[in-house]
Amino acid sequence: MNSWNLAIENLTSPPVLAFVLGALAVILRSDLRLPDPIHTWISTYLLLAIGLKGGHSLRDSDLASLTSPALLTIAFGIGIPIIIFFVTTRLLRLTAADAGSIAAHYGSVSVVTFTAAMIFATEAKFITEPFMTSLVAILEIPGIVVALVLASMKSDDVNWRTAAHEVLTGRSVLLLVGGLIMGSVSSANSFARVEPFFVGMFSGLLTLFLLDMGATVATRFQTNGRVPLRLAAFAVISPLIFGSLGVIAAHAIGLSIGGSAIFGIMVASASYIAAPAAVRIALPNADSSLSLGLALGVTFPFNLILGIPLAFMLSRALA
Repeated sequence: MNSWNLAIENLTSPPVLAFVLGALAVILRSDLRLPDPIHTWISTYLLLAIGLKGGHSLRDSDLASLTSPALLTIAFGIGIPIIIFFVTTRLLRLTAADAGSIAAHYGSVSVVTFTAAMIFATEAKFITEPFMTSLVAILEIPGIVVALVLASMKSDDVNWRTAAHEVLTGRSVLLLVGGLIMGSVSSANSFARVEPFFVGMFSGLLTLFLLDMGATVATRFQTNGRVPLRLAAFAVISPLIFGSLGVIAAHAIGLSIGGSAIFGIMVASASYIAAPAAVRIALPNADSSLSLGLALGVTFPFNLILGIPLAFMLSRALA
C-alpha cells in the first residue's frame, strides 16, 4: 500500500468519519450527543478492553524484549514535558502554572489516539509488537509527574498529595493496568469466553465513542472560541516533532514498522483524561480550558486525521 493509499485508508475509516460527523452535527446545531452515562460506559469498556487484549498478548511474549522499549518510553515521558515546559515559558511566555498544565497534557498519552492507530495498523496489515499496550500504561504517568515538578519549582501552590493519588488511582491507569494483569493471567479458554465482547465489538464501540468526541471538540470550540494562532501552531508542530522522533527512536531499538509508527503516535498524542484530572487538583491557578482545548481541540483531531498515516509513512520510509 503506497503513501497515498495509507492516507485515504485513514481518512475513509469509520472511526475518523464518525468523528467528522459528530463535529458536523454540532455545526448544524443537531442534538447528536451521547448521554454522559453512555460516554462513561464506552470509555470504561475501551480502556479495559485495551488492557485485556494487551495483557493476553503478553502471555506468549518474551518479556526481556520489553526492556528497551520500556526504557525508551520512560525517556520520552521525562523528556517531552521538560522540552514543552521550556518552550511554553520561554518562547510562548506562559505562566509556570499554564506551562506545567500543558506539559502534563502533552507529556502523557491519549489512549483513544493510540487505539485508533492500532486499528489502522490492523486494517492496513501492519504487524505490531504485543507489548504496545504496556508502553501506553508506562507513558501515562511520568509526564504528568515531571510537569508538576517543573511547575512546583516556579510556584509553591502545588497540591502534591492529592495530585499523586489522582494520577496513580485514576480510572484510566487502573483500567489499563488492571486489564493488563487480568489478560496476562487469564487462560486461553477463559479469555475466549469474553473475546467476542472485548475484541469483536471493539471497533464498533470506538466508532461510536469518536462520534461523541467529534461533537465534544466542536462544542468546545463554540463555547471557548478559537485557540490563539501561536498556540494552535504549537499544538500541531509539537506532535509532528515528537512523533517523528518517536518513530526514529523506535526503529533504532529494533521495533517493527507498525510498532515504530504506533510508538510515534503515542508520544505525539496528548492526554485529555488522566492529565486534566491531575492538573485540576495540583495546579488550581492553571487555565485548564487552555490545556484541554489544545490537547482535545487541536492535537487530537490532527493526529486522528493526519498524524496516524504520517507516522506510518515515515516508519515505512525508514525501513
